[in-house]
Parts: sequence; C-alpha cells; structure tokens
Amino acid sequence: VQLVESGGGLVQAGGSLRLSCAASGSTFTINAMGWYRQAPGKQRELVATITRGDGETNYADSVKGRFTISRDNAENTIYLQMNSLKPEDTAVYYCNADKGRYYGSTWYPDVYWGRGTQVTVSS
Repeated sequence: VQLVESGGGLVQAGGSLRLSCAASGSTFTINAMGWYRQAPGKQRELVATITRGDGETNYADSVKGRFTISRDNAENTIYLQMNSLKPEDTAVYYCNADKGRYYGSTWYPDVYWGRGTQVTVSS
C-alpha cells in the first residue's frame, strides 16, 4: 500500500486546512485509516482514525470538536478537515493504513505510513 498526503501548509491561528491521503496498491484489505502527527521533539501521536467498513471514527481529545475525519472508499482516500487551528497543532501529519489480521488467535499487525505533510500554525 502506498499513501500520499497533501494539503499541508502555513495558516494563522483560528484558520482551517484540509488534508487528503490517497491510498493505492493493495487497498482492498485495509481495515482502517487515520492521521497521526509528530511535533519537533515529541513522539508521534494519534489524531483521528476511521474504519473502512462502518466508518466508525476516533479522535484525540485535543482535536475533538475541531477536526473531522472522513473517507471516500471508492477513491481510497481519507480527509482531515482541521478548523480552529492552534499553534500547538503544528506538526508533520502522517497518514496511516492498517491491514492487520487475525490468523486463528494470533494478531498479525500490518501498518503502512505516508511520508507526511507539514502543518504550521502561526500565532
């Protein structure tokens, strides 16, 4: 699976950005996709995820009410609408695809990452 992010950039605090992530390759068995971010000197953290089947979403507390993740299964693309951006949202945002499976009782993780897109929020 190949993941390509787009839509990052520089925005003032209070502004909005929309990130996109297009998946290609062996996408049929993707369970879920999501967005993670990593700020300088910090660990990568979850931002939001969405399942492929029923579209169940999950958000980090820090972005609830401000960010919305959505999907277009036909286009194998997910989006992250980011509103009311804050300087602390500044980070490289990475797209993630999860193809992990159970074989019997054993879970086999299978995770893919994009190269990331920079989001910078100025105060």
